[in-house]
Amino acid sequence: MSARPNTEPVLSVRPDDPVRPRGAGESGRLAWVDVAKGICIILVVMMHSTLGVGEAMGGEGFMHHVVEFAKPFRIPDFFLLSGLFLGRVVDRDWRLFADRRIVHFAYFYLLWLVLQSAVKYAQITDGAGPGAFLAHLAHGLVEPYSTLWFIYLLAVFSVAVKLLRRLPGPALLIGAALLQLAPIHTGSTLIDEFCARFVYFVAGYLFADRIFGLADTVRAKAGPALAGLALWAVIETVFVVTPTGFPSHPTLASLPGVNLVLGAAGAVAIVAAAALLTKAGGPVTAAFRACGERSIVIYLAFFLPMAALRTVLIRSGVIEDVGLVSALVTLAAVTVPLAIERVVRHTPARFLFRRPAAFHLVGEERSAPGPRLAPARTA
Repeated sequence: MSARPNTEPVLSVRPDDPVRPRGAGESGRLAWVDVAKGICIILVVMMHSTLGVGEAMGGEGFMHHVVEFAKPFRIPDFFLLSGLFLGRVVDRDWRLFADRRIVHFAYFYLLWLVLQSAVKYAQITDGAGPGAFLAHLAHGLVEPYSTLWFIYLLAVFSVAVKLLRRLPGPALLIGAALLQLAPIHTGSTLIDEFCARFVYFVAGYLFADRIFGLADTVRAKAGPALAGLALWAVIETVFVVTPTGFPSHPTLASLPGVNLVLGAAGAVAIVAAAALLTKAGGPVTAAFRACGERSIVIYLAFFLPMAALRTVLIRSGVIEDVGLVSALVTLAAVTVPLAIERVVRHTPARFLFRRPAAFHLVGEERSAPGPRLAPARTA
């Protein structure tokens, strides 16, 4: 098992990243990473938007079926992709590692913890005043708040792998898999999600070489890859829709062990699909890639347009179809954050999505020439 992809000089394919691709070939080879992340972030936003609309309107629409289909793999694949480039920094000194993998995520988590909480000030305090708000923020330091748990866990996972990196790869992977299989339900988002998701992050770290190799193979053998994806989609659907009769595990896809396998299989399927889309090109691929390049921007800010448009559409009653409302809310929740980031990109408000130099532990001279602000990213 290897922790580093062969394309070591490349961190990502974004034009504004501090580390740039050294050649067009490498940039094209890694474009699928952003396409895959784009697919994942859209599925995550779709889930929040669709379930929120369904609950508010008291029904389900066609989007609920898509959400249910993607449930086994949408978060596992995101964590697998996030672990791909950990090998670049995991063996570096703690100061550089902390800057890239702890402070980076902590900055965005803390900033948006305050912003999201401020939007929900009345709901959080329930008339108890500033003291209750400060207590809420303090609790957010030890227990991830709302949708921000993903960013919190990225830092925690990175530290865990660095501390455990001397373990043999199989032992680390088996240990992480056992955590996922164990019936751990403490009520703590930090503990429960760590146990449920760590295995996918570890897999991305350990199997980076093989994952990049898989993407190359898929691009070279599109026909067999398409057939494999079709077979996977059929199997996934069967497991997702087949009931078990057990209230705690209503479908086959939710059974312990089965959900681990489906999560891994779905992550591989998204890698393959992204590689095929990158090879095909076109506007759909470009849209997925644009979302993936700034997936963390969408993740940080999607809740604002999601809640606003959902409220407007439901109160107006203009559209009664749950599926259509869910689709419109999803579209707004994905595109509005990208528009906001573009507007503030060259203004003082860019600190919302770019980490200022003052919040760096290591200057750019320690890594590579680049902008003084680090863009929000998940890899």
